[in-house]
This record gives sequence, structure tokens and C-alpha cells, in this order.
Amino acid sequence: MPLRPIRIYGDPVLRLKAREIREFDDSLHALVADLFETMHAYQGVGLAANQVGVAQRVFVVDVPLEGGAHERFAVVNPVLSERKGKQIGEEGCLSMPGITEDVQRALSVRLRGFDEQGQAIDRVVEGFLARAVQHESDHLDGVLFSDRLSPLKKQFLRRELDALARGELPDGYHPGSGGGAAGEGAI
Repeated sequence: MPLRPIRIYGDPVLRLKAREIREFDDSLHALVADLFETMHAYQGVGLAANQVGVAQRVFVVDVPLEGGAHERFAVVNPVLSERKGKQIGEEGCLSMPGITEDVQRALSVRLRGFDEQGQAIDRVVEGFLARAVQHESDHLDGVLFSDRLSPLKKQFLRRELDALARGELPDGYHPGSGGGAAGEGAI
């Protein structure tokens, strides 16, 4: 299970619409294991395959819950529907280290897809877990959280985004640093 490098804002793979996965084989299992390991090394709570340069429709999440429990799972070929309510909360992104902003998302969504073994997933997720699932699903469609910001907020971030696109990373950015994004819990 090797640690994979996170692709940073400006990398064209982040704008690709990921391909549907048809084989639930050893290569998919290895990719999912690598995604979990990489996400944990960067102290994130979610990671999509294209964030490590693989344009396939799979993401992982590991969201802390009250009482110390976690929702930890992989989703292959996710489909979101039945969006309800609104929540506004801070998001960071492992592909956009050092940048956080408030983003509006649905409070709950229905998540359908498959786990890495090919077993069907069909559940309603809420709160921060719903935020993480929406953020990662966006990645698989080539959408970044900055795309969901107002034009004015995007303008304020332009200098930081341009610096990332030039390869200028925040000081101390490396695995175990919190990704240089929102610290522990960057999506």
C-alpha cells in the first residue's frame, strides 16, 4: 500500500470527469487501500481517485462522529440524489492546501454506488458526512470546492490559487502536516 502523491490545483487530472469502474478486481482493491493510506497520511477525511492521478470513479471517506466512532468506507461509481436542506460550513481540500472557505451544500443526500467488493450501497447521509460525500463526488466530475464559491470569493482567492498552480505550496506541506489545508479534517 504505497503512499501516492496528491495532485495539486492546476493539475489537469483534477478537471477530468472520471471513468466508471467496471471491474471489482485486485487493482481496485489496491487503489482503495492506497487512497485510505494517502488520505490518512495527509490527515484528510476524504480523497477521490483523481486527486492521486487516477481518473476512475471511486472515493474514500473517514469522517469522525460523536463519541469517537468513524464512518469509514469507499464508494465506487457514486450517484447522489434526493438532496435536502442546506448547510454552510468550512471546507478545505487536500488538492488545494492552505485554502479554506465556507461552502453551501445539501444537509442530506441519498448515496448510491458500490463498495470496493461490488456490494451495492444505498443510504442517506447527513451533516458533515454528507458534506464530505458531496465534495468527493464533485472531484469525480472535475469540480473543485472553489467552483462553488461566489465570484467575489473566487477573486479574493485568485492569488493563492495561481500560486498553487505554479507549484508554490504552503510551508511545511507534506504527509502528516494536515495537508497544509484546513488542518486535521480537510476533505
